[in-house]
Amino acid sequence: MQPGQQPVRLRVLHLEDNEGDHALVAAHLMRGGIEADIHRVETEPTLIEALAEDWDLILSDYNLPGYSGLAALDKVRSLGKLVPFILVSGEIGEDIAVQAMRNGANDYLLKSNLTRLAPAALLAIEANRTRIAKQRADHALTRSRQQLRELAQHLQTSIEQERAAIAREIHDDVGGALTAVKFDLAWMARHAPSPEIAERVAQALESVNHAHEASQRVMHNLRPAILEQGLVAALQWMTDRFGKRTGLDATFRTSHESMQLAPGVPLVAYRFAQEALTNVSKHAQATKVSVDVSQAGGVLSIEVTDNGKGLSGEDLAKARSFGIRGLHERAETVGGWVDISSKPGGTTLILSVPLSGPENGFIDRLLPGLDGDVASIDHDDPDDPTAWGKL
Repeated sequence: MQPGQQPVRLRVLHLEDNEGDHALVAAHLMRGGIEADIHRVETEPTLIEALAEDWDLILSDYNLPGYSGLAALDKVRSLGKLVPFILVSGEIGEDIAVQAMRNGANDYLLKSNLTRLAPAALLAIEANRTRIAKQRADHALTRSRQQLRELAQHLQTSIEQERAAIAREIHDDVGGALTAVKFDLAWMARHAPSPEIAERVAQALESVNHAHEASQRVMHNLRPAILEQGLVAALQWMTDRFGKRTGLDATFRTSHESMQLAPGVPLVAYRFAQEALTNVSKHAQATKVSVDVSQAGGVLSIEVTDNGKGLSGEDLAKARSFGIRGLHERAETVGGWVDISSKPGGTTLILSVPLSGPENGFIDRLLPGLDGDVASIDHDDPDDPTAWGKL
């Protein structure tokens, strides 16, 4: 210890069966500037009893009667103690030293050379404090991310519920009004006093029919009622409709005709495919697109592949853009993830969602009513699986 330097006070637990070696260790700690409140134990029961208290440092001999330093280290770590642990032995092989370090020991010293005991102890304590601080920071970061995921899920749930409510209002109020206008116009067409008036009524009736179709499209975009038929049927209908609308060669394949999915998963999968196909029509310049749905190994996969121009380096550099970010964040709400691969010959987007495990418990708690929102809306037209009712 340097002149004028204040000693460092530590509580030290020493696993040692030799009183002389214990005194030697205490002397070297004092010589190195450590004022140790040192407590010696010899056996496993006394070690376990001592571990009920808090210690700044644990020193352990390797060879003990019916016990070993490695066994003591395993016991310390199994009890969740993050106390710095240093092996101090009369002789120790390199293989044992390596194993001790792998098992969580901070250092190892020979009793024949204890000159670096105090520096090693202080270094181990500082490293341990750094490790604990990092673990706490990692834990706080993990918790923060979990809270953000829960917030995103809550917001998404609120959005979907609001969409369903708006769709119902359009169905009930706008749909009812349009139906009444259609009946009135039909009556006027039958009782028109002149051909000119009948023609104007027919034009008005055509405009109402267009408004009727537009309201159906708006309701479908707000809340895809076709999900009542199941995810597979909904994605097949979406793919066929996309091919007819765009003129692209659209292919749909599935490994299962029906799937049992946790609440919230079908809607996330549907929106993912919808966004992926929209990107194909807008940016890919493709002639073919395929949508593959599979369920294997407890994972649902939705894969959308096109033969377009692919994503450029600039496009890939924008991986944090709102479109890509939205896909990732939507997938995370159900414990899933999104993979993107692209080359000049095309692009593939894959949504993967685990169907078992704690993620689905999380989904079940946060999304108890989403599927019920869809089921609560009746269909009057059996030929249109997306209709909210005949207006």
